[in-house]
Amino acid sequence: MRIYNCIKWLIWVILLVCSAATNDQGEPFLCENGVVTIRSEATLELIQAKSNQLRGIIDPIKQTFVWKVNMSTLQGFNSPLQREHFNETYLESDKYQQAIFSGKIIESVNFDKDGKITVRAKGKLNIHGIEQERIIKSTLDIKGNKMIVQASFTVPISDHDIKIPKIVHQKIAEEISVTINAQLEKQ
Repeated sequence: MRIYNCIKWLIWVILLVCSAATNDQGEPFLCENGVVTIRSEATLELIQAKSNQLRGIIDPIKQTFVWKVNMSTLQGFNSPLQREHFNETYLESDKYQQAIFSGKIIESVNFDKDGKITVRAKGKLNIHGIEQERIIKSTLDIKGNKMIVQASFTVPISDHDIKIPKIVHQKIAEEISVTINAQLEKQ
């Protein structure tokens, strides 16, 4: 499964870069160090973690995108043991290494015009090896060759077949809040 995800990501990047190469106004926007934050606010415990290794690419011509983060890069849990349980027991990060969201921007966006716009990103969200179709509202702030993407949404853990033992059920929320903050640049 790990090789499949790497090949899928590489194919997306190649297709997006090649499609944009024919038009100098259609250069892709790339991000190598976006921030993704997760938050579980349950009855007995608040869990927060973040990664600054969110990677993404947006093709301004086709208005398609791919975002991915390696789950083991999330840091900031309440304890090392909690992080270990997150990776080994719940998300099985060795087996399902990445969370990937890929798809298309619904609204037509002029990426050559500076400004802030709210869009809906429609695509497949793959977490824990389970794909779910999602529409995620995002804000794009375009300034020249740079763009900031921000989004907040929730992920029901049951949608991705993540099992929580009854003994810790009140310590882990049934919906995880996710926040994205990423800066992209034209390449």
